[in-house]
Amino acid sequence: MQTNLVQQFANTPEGQEAESILRACVHCGFCTATCPTYQELNDERDGPRGRIYLMKMFLEGQEVTEKTREHLDRCLTCRSCETTCPSGVQYGRLVDISRGLMEKELPRSAGDKWMRWALGRVIPNPKLFGVLLRLGQFFSPVLPSKLRTKVPPKKEASPWPAASHDRKVLALAGCAQPAATPNTNAAAARVLDKLGITMVEAPEAGCCGAVNYHLSEHELGLARMRQNIDAWWPAIEAGAEAIIMTASGCGAMVQDYGHLLKDDPAYKDKARKVSELCTDIGAFLLQQDLDKLKIRQSPGKVAFHCPCTLQHAMKQNGVVEQVLAKAGVDLAQTKDKHLCCGSAGTYSVLQPEMSQQLLSNKLEALTVDNPDRIVTANVGCQMHLETKAKVPVQHWIELLDQ
Repeated sequence: MQTNLVQQFANTPEGQEAESILRACVHCGFCTATCPTYQELNDERDGPRGRIYLMKMFLEGQEVTEKTREHLDRCLTCRSCETTCPSGVQYGRLVDISRGLMEKELPRSAGDKWMRWALGRVIPNPKLFGVLLRLGQFFSPVLPSKLRTKVPPKKEASPWPAASHDRKVLALAGCAQPAATPNTNAAAARVLDKLGITMVEAPEAGCCGAVNYHLSEHELGLARMRQNIDAWWPAIEAGAEAIIMTASGCGAMVQDYGHLLKDDPAYKDKARKVSELCTDIGAFLLQQDLDKLKIRQSPGKVAFHCPCTLQHAMKQNGVVEQVLAKAGVDLAQTKDKHLCCGSAGTYSVLQPEMSQQLLSNKLEALTVDNPDRIVTANVGCQMHLETKAKVPVQHWIELLDQ
């Protein structure tokens, strides 16, 4: 693709990166076949190829309107198009860059600004998110039905193992997970304990930065990344062998720390090391001796939902299924595995109509084989799926903690 970026973008690192991504696109259109929003709307502007043209127009100085941004906002950033693209177009990076630049050039309405500001302050704050979640759960019986379905039921964590082993790995508590699905990391710690590995959380670590960064608050997102690096660094220096991700949404962001902080002289080397150590718990377990993790009581037929962040961003498609199969789990057949469930971080709040349609599609695809339960690998997907699912939804690591 030929490009001619305007001066204000052409001389910036972001503009130069965007230009190199644009030039990789050959207009083939393979991406449209795997784009969830294009499949629903059948509008070129709501598919990756059309959005690439819209971003190119913006970066080349052509007039953009709210309609242009509407099509970009409707993008889930699921990155299914990246998995399909034969030219290796880094679409996710292009969208992040373009959205960030457009935010400065095309101000949003006051209501839109407030909503995005609130999401960027509540979700990444574990204490505030936890308090609001508990209030929602307490008042759930009197909430309108439409709102009540959005409030996940209260969950309890199993005890963390008391033993300490020579092998140690780090984990990220994250922002929503400690309050919404507190048993996920506890179950992971117990599973790893059976393998002679101690998993620890750094108390000073917080949100991975994804919420703010994908809301185009890039500097705040980068600040959260630096905070996590500082929190993890003593343990990394002490020999922690991996940073285990139990939420693939966080994993997708942490694996990019090295790239996003490559121009920061104080953090670039540390960020690169953090990204190298970052691994999803499924990929980590697949390298271990899993004989000790055979399940003792069958959970029935299990449908696995592979989050977009796990299969398209972390490139771990099929890994969790291998771990579950080795543990003796009876995996149900599913269809359209590449399509997003509609959670996509804050997408379910900002684009509720499309999100709900994609959720209905995904649940239909996950239940074609009449599973007894659905398991997934990301807290956002778990919370989203359970709002409509007719069977239990949980993190897959909880099956191995039996």
